[in-house]
Amino acid sequence: MDWKQNHPFHTDFKIGLTAQEVRQRQEKGLCNTTQEKITKSTGQILKENICTLFNLFNVLIAIALALVGAWTNMVFILVIALNTCIGIVQELHAKRLVEKLSLLSVPTANVVRDGKQQALPVDELVLDDLLVLEAGSQICADAVLLDGEIEANESLLTGESDPINKQPGDHVLSGSFVVSGKCRAQIEHVGADNYATHLSQEVKKLRQVNSELLRSMKRVTRFTGFLIVPLGILLFLEAFFLRSGALNTSVVSTAAGLLGMLPKGLVLLISISLAVGVGRLAKQKILVQDPYSLEMLAHVDTLCLDKTGTITEGNMLVESVVPLGAEPPVPFSELMGSFLRNSDDNNATFQALAGYFTGNGDFTPVKKVPFSSQRKWSAMTFDKLGTLVLGAPERLTSRPLPPEIEQAMRGGTRVLLAGWTTEPVDAKAPLPFCTPLRAILLSDSIRKNATETLAYFRKEGVDIKVISGDNPASVSAIAQRAGLHHAENYIDMSTVKSDDEIAAAAREYTVFGRVSPNQKKQLVQALQSQGHTVAMTGDGVNDILALREADCSIAIAEGSDAARQVSQLVLLNSDFSTLPNALGEGRRVVNNITRVAGVFFVKTIYSIILSILCVILNFPFPFLPIQITLIDLVIEGYPSFFISFEPDSRRVHGTFLRSVLRRASPNALATTAVVMGMLLIGPHLGLATAQIQALGYLLVGSIGIEAVFKACFPFNKLRTFLFVTTLIGYFVAVFLFHSILQLSLPTVNELPIFLVFAVVGILLERLFAQIMNRAFREKPSMRREKLR
Repeated sequence: MDWKQNHPFHTDFKIGLTAQEVRQRQEKGLCNTTQEKITKSTGQILKENICTLFNLFNVLIAIALALVGAWTNMVFILVIALNTCIGIVQELHAKRLVEKLSLLSVPTANVVRDGKQQALPVDELVLDDLLVLEAGSQICADAVLLDGEIEANESLLTGESDPINKQPGDHVLSGSFVVSGKCRAQIEHVGADNYATHLSQEVKKLRQVNSELLRSMKRVTRFTGFLIVPLGILLFLEAFFLRSGALNTSVVSTAAGLLGMLPKGLVLLISISLAVGVGRLAKQKILVQDPYSLEMLAHVDTLCLDKTGTITEGNMLVESVVPLGAEPPVPFSELMGSFLRNSDDNNATFQALAGYFTGNGDFTPVKKVPFSSQRKWSAMTFDKLGTLVLGAPERLTSRPLPPEIEQAMRGGTRVLLAGWTTEPVDAKAPLPFCTPLRAILLSDSIRKNATETLAYFRKEGVDIKVISGDNPASVSAIAQRAGLHHAENYIDMSTVKSDDEIAAAAREYTVFGRVSPNQKKQLVQALQSQGHTVAMTGDGVNDILALREADCSIAIAEGSDAARQVSQLVLLNSDFSTLPNALGEGRRVVNNITRVAGVFFVKTIYSIILSILCVILNFPFPFLPIQITLIDLVIEGYPSFFISFEPDSRRVHGTFLRSVLRRASPNALATTAVVMGMLLIGPHLGLATAQIQALGYLLVGSIGIEAVFKACFPFNKLRTFLFVTTLIGYFVAVFLFHSILQLSLPTVNELPIFLVFAVVGILLERLFAQIMNRAFREKPSMRREKLR
C-alpha cells in the first residue's frame, strides 16, 4: 500500500514512538503548536490598553499644552494614566483566573508511546506520534489512518456537514472531529504545517467582530477621530486669528474643546466590565473562552438544550430488557457481551449497556458499523451467524411496540431496540429488514436543580427549546417532569423534511425529538431568522454544528473535546444550574455599560455641538481643560465606575448605541441650549465674561448630575450614595478649587440667574427626552440584525 511507503514508522505503530524519539522531535521543533491560548498575552493587554486612538489624542493634546506652559491644565493626563493602569490590572487579574481555570479544560489527545496509551495535552504531540481517535475526539493534527475505521466531520473546515468515511491510508485534517468509529492514526503534520492553522486566525477575526459593544465603540472612535482634527484646527485658527492672537490662550481653548469630545473612560469601562464578568464566572467554574460572548449571552431570548446532561444527569442505567418474541441463533446475553466487548462506541448509552451485560470474547466480529447520531443505529456482523443491530426503534422496525413499552416511552424511559438480520448491513445504505429481539429500557434521573433553573429562565423571558435525538414522547415526559412550560408540545423531527417545515416547527413546538445533527443546526438558524438571539448547550459531536451556529455556545465539560473546543463558554462542573449565573453576569455587564455610557456621551455630544457653534459665532470655547477634567472625574468617572459593578439581571432591551444616544442626547442638547443661552443673554444681564463662564460651568455640572440621576434610577443604597456624593462633591470641589479651576464664584445676586437657567435646562432635558424616546423607538425585528 502506498501509504506504508510514505510513513516509515508504520511497522512500529503498535508501540508508538519511544521516549528518545519524542525528545529528538522536540529538539528539532517538530511538535504541535497549533493550539492558541484563549486569553490575551500580557503584551497584548498592555498594547490594547495603552496604544489606543483616544490615548494618542490625549497625549498630543498634553504635548501641545506642555509646549505653551499650561501645566495646570495637564492634570487630565494623570487621570488617563491612572485609568489605563486600572484597566491593565483588571485584565491581568482576569487573565490569571481564566488561565488557572482553563487547566481543567485543556484539550488532550490519546497517544500511544512505548506501547502504552496515555492522554497528553495536544501541544505535547510530536511528528509521527500515534493517535487513538474515537467518537467525540477533536482531531488536533493532520494524520493518516493506520488501522480502524471512522467517520469524520470536516464541516468546520469545508462547510460540508455530511460525515466522511475514513479507512486505513486516508488522511484526516486538524480542526475536524470524529463522529463515530475508532482508529489509530499517525501524525504527519505539526505546528504551522497543519491544514487548520492558517484558518484559525480567520476564525479568530470573525469571532472578534461579533460584538455590538466593540462595533459601536469603533464607530464612535471613527466619528470622533474624523471630527476632532478639522474641528481642532478650526478652533485654533478662530481663536488665534480672529480673537486673542495669543498662542497660549488659543491652545488652551482648543484643547478644552477637544478633550470634551473624547469619551475617554468608556473604552476602559467596557474592558474592565468584561474582565470582571469573566473573572466572576471563573470563580463559579464557568470558563469563558470568548469575553464578548458575555455580551451575546445578555441578549439571549431563546435557549436550546439537549436533554442528556442538562435536564438529566447523563448517568444512564438499564432498567430492564424486554423480550420481543424472536431469538438469535445464540443466547442474546452472550451476543450482547461480544457486541459490547468489540464495540468502538463509548457514549453514555453504551456505557450503561456495558454496565448491565457482561462483556465476552465468545464471538468475533467481521464487520462493524459504529453508532452515529445521523443513522441512530450501530451494527456488528459475526462470522457465520448474522448481524446484531442496536438503535432507535423506528429505525429498526415499522411494527408497533408492545403497549407496555409505548407507555414506558411516554413516561420518559428511553428505549433501545436490538434487532437481528442475516442480510448485509452497510453504513451508507438503508437498514435491511431486522427481526426485533429485545427492547432495552434505560432511565436517566433529572438534575435536582433543573426545575428551579427552568423556572428562572421562564421568569426572565428566555424561551426554552429541548432538542434531542431521543424519542420525542420520552423527551417530552422528562421535560414535563422537570417543569418545562409547554413541554407537551413536541414533534418527531424525523418526519420533517423541508426548510419551511423546520421553520414552522421552530415557531410552534417546545420539544424536538429524533433530531439529526444537521437539523439541530437548522433549528438554530430558523430561530435566528425569526428574530431570536439563540444560545445552545451541548456535550456531544451531534451538537457541534448547532453550537457553531448559535449566537452563544455553551458546552458541558463532561462532554466531548470537540464540543468544548468550539464553544464560547464551558461549564466545568457540568452543572446546568449555573447557567442562570452566566446569563445574569452577561446582563449585568451590558446593562451597566449601557446605563453609564449615557453619562460619558453627554459631554462628547455637547462638546462637539458647542465647538461647531463657537466656530460659527466666533465665540471662545467656554471652558478650560482643567475644568473638563473635574467633570471627567466627579460626574463621569466616579459614579460610573461603581455602578458598573452593580448586579443588574434585567432583560436587555434595544441595541447599545441607540440606547446610549437616547439617554445622552437630551442632556447634551439641554446643556448646549443653556450654555449658549448664557453666552448670548449673559451680557444683556450685566454679567462679565468671568461670571458667564462660571455660571455656564455650574450649569454644565448640574445637567451632568441630572444624567447621573437617571443612571442611578431606580435607586438603592449604593446608587443613592453615589448620586448624593456626586451632587455634593461637584459643587464642593468647585468651591474649594475655584482658583485652580480659574473660576470666579457666583455672588448672591447671580444665584437666581443660575437657578432659573438650571430649571430651564432640566425642563428642556425632559422635553428632549420625550422627543428622543419616540425618535429612537426600535422595532424588535430590527434588533437582531444590529446585534449580528
